[in-house]
Amino acid sequence: MVRTQIQLPEEQHRQLRAEAHRRGTSMAAVVRDLVARGLASHECPETPRRYQALLDMIGCGHDTATDVSENHDKYLAGKHYGRAGG
Repeated sequence: MVRTQIQLPEEQHRQLRAEAHRRGTSMAAVVRDLVARGLASHECPETPRRYQALLDMIGCGHDTATDVSENHDKYLAGKHYGRAGG
């Protein structure tokens, strides 16, 4: 482990100390747990890009194009939604 020194506002320190007492553990253990939870709750940076591609497809079925079943790859790759023929 790496020793790290941080400064907390008095209220956070009081809450941290109380939580450590409630859990029957050290303040350091509570901090490690809270940091791990916080880091785990953040999404992978790639996730928004993956979902954005799906979100971009919303509404693509409301197109006037009549060749979508034949040329769907062209429409999806080019994001030609709403522009029949390309």
